[in-house]
Amino acid sequence: MHELRSVTVQRHFTEQTAGSVLYRCGNTVVLCTASLENKVPDWMVGKGKGWITAEYNMLPGSTSPRKARERAGKVDGRTTEIQRLIGRSFRAVADLRKLGERSLTIDCDVLQADGGTRTAAITGGFIALVDAVNSAFRGVPADEYPLRCSVAAISVGIVDGEASLDLDYARDVRADVDMNVVMTGAGRFIEIQGTGEESTFDDEQLSTLLKLAKQGIVELTETQRRALGNDWPW
Repeated sequence: MHELRSVTVQRHFTEQTAGSVLYRCGNTVVLCTASLENKVPDWMVGKGKGWITAEYNMLPGSTSPRKARERAGKVDGRTTEIQRLIGRSFRAVADLRKLGERSLTIDCDVLQADGGTRTAAITGGFIALVDAVNSAFRGVPADEYPLRCSVAAISVGIVDGEASLDLDYARDVRADVDMNVVMTGAGRFIEIQGTGEESTFDDEQLSTLLKLAKQGIVELTETQRRALGNDWPW
């Protein structure tokens, strides 16, 4: 209940992008790729800053029964909300002026879903993001590097009356309270999404869940650090 699911990280999973990671947590599997372009959206041209955005998708075979494939212009509300969350999470730890007029797009494709897909996309996607940033900024002085800190995310909840970390699908559907927490490696919050599912929660339960989330983020940050090895920027 208070332990992370098993996590494995395979960097450089594909060869066509500057960063790519196959990220597994338990039975959830997400492919995260990061692409770097020397241009920005039209509305940012001439402003001297870059942009980081994300796209998220659950592939048809990621769930049972099969999930219908999303087509251009027909992205559902859940997908839109999640990809905005991922983009915000990465921009929160970036200095867009130091990035210059470049764009980074992190694509997160869920190959297999068993709970925690959005948090896996953020945690794995950050590793791909670092590889993409390093492709253009390797060796620059620390004060010119465009990422300020790491970011990771985890789910927590109250299941059968007990606080639980890193919910798989079976626990998620039973949760009285479900929460996703995004934090920096330095222990600062970026986003907290918490909901009572036909239930409520009090201050003490909220404090317990946030403490448990912090514990998980510390472990995930160390996993990111090990995966990047000498490419860890800080």
